[in-house]
Amino acid sequence: MNYEFFIASRIIHAGKGSFSGPVVRIAVASVGIGLAVMIIAVAIVTGFQRQIQEKITGFAAHIQIARFDENASMELAPVDRYQPFYSQLQKTPGIKHIQVFGTKAGIIKTSDQMQGVLLHGIGSDFNWSFFRDKMTEGRIFSVSDTAVSDSVIISRSIARLLNLKAGDPLRMYFFIDNKARGRKLIISGIYETGLEEFDKMYVFGDIAHIQKLNGWDSTQVSGFEVFINDFRDIDKMEDVVYHKIGYELNARSIRELYPQLFDWLALQDMNVVIILLLMVLVAGITMISTLLILILERTNMIGMLKALGSTNLSIRKIFLYNAAYIIIKGLFWGNITAILMCFLQFKFHLIGLPQESYFMSYVPVNINLLHILLINAGTILVCLGILLIPSYIITRISPVKAIRLD
Repeated sequence: MNYEFFIASRIIHAGKGSFSGPVVRIAVASVGIGLAVMIIAVAIVTGFQRQIQEKITGFAAHIQIARFDENASMELAPVDRYQPFYSQLQKTPGIKHIQVFGTKAGIIKTSDQMQGVLLHGIGSDFNWSFFRDKMTEGRIFSVSDTAVSDSVIISRSIARLLNLKAGDPLRMYFFIDNKARGRKLIISGIYETGLEEFDKMYVFGDIAHIQKLNGWDSTQVSGFEVFINDFRDIDKMEDVVYHKIGYELNARSIRELYPQLFDWLALQDMNVVIILLLMVLVAGITMISTLLILILERTNMIGMLKALGSTNLSIRKIFLYNAAYIIIKGLFWGNITAILMCFLQFKFHLIGLPQESYFMSYVPVNINLLHILLINAGTILVCLGILLIPSYIITRISPVKAIRLD
């Protein structure tokens, strides 16, 4: 048997009734609490980023294909919907779905209110998966290539502002060549995503209305929306799409279309880094204090071991085994606590948020096994690395003075 490990295990069990017992328990709690805070912080921030990314891409897809537009207008020049690259992109690994879209700025008018919006035209290929669980009233509608649908869905923000509900008629006006042209539509349903910047802007309706208003034929659209399988591959897939669509069209990722939102999300990473550093630092300082107390409490034992021929390295291993036991025990309880709290929040949404400020009504969590393993491994390595320095004090202990010490 490894005698260093044997002695370390005896010290651990013998220390429960000694002065160092409460100190060890404090160290275990410190490591556990620090780890739990780190796991929860990473889970919340990555969950928040994931939720926001899903909401933004639900409105505008991952990649948008359209004509080059120097004016950065919300209304884009038309392109032919039957493009040679369409079938190629559908077969490209990493691409999940492609759909056409059209945009037209307009005004919703009621008897006493007006609100500027953007009519987002959709075709029969529109993927409703994002909006199905966002409907708070009414239902989604279907679009056909053979008939024009007068149904639209609006956000809860617009419905509250204009005092509208599902089933109400909706009058929209569009300015074309300095002339107002109206459309009478029907509110099929009301959605709520919590992303106010988009909720207050978008109304979803049949793309045929935009085609008629702009004088386009049925083969003309504003562009294409491309959905990919993994958001982490967005830069690579944008490059793939760009080189397949030809020189007349441009491909832009959602990051390029809404850089301010993604810059804001990137700032959350800095918060996580600060929390991780602080928690590791606190756990490290606590472990240093605990190790020093263990060494000072057993100075006599250290002298005896040196007198019997033990090397400084062997004795340092004994106390590092003690420290490893404390760290692992703290990690165990920290993991249990963090995973349990994250699971309860994920399942029951116990902690709420003001949706107007955070774009969601509850604290989101993303339980990722890889993140948990990396945090655990990093905590062990950093704490044990820090403890190599105070364990060096063992080499300065004289056997004669240590044995005589009472």
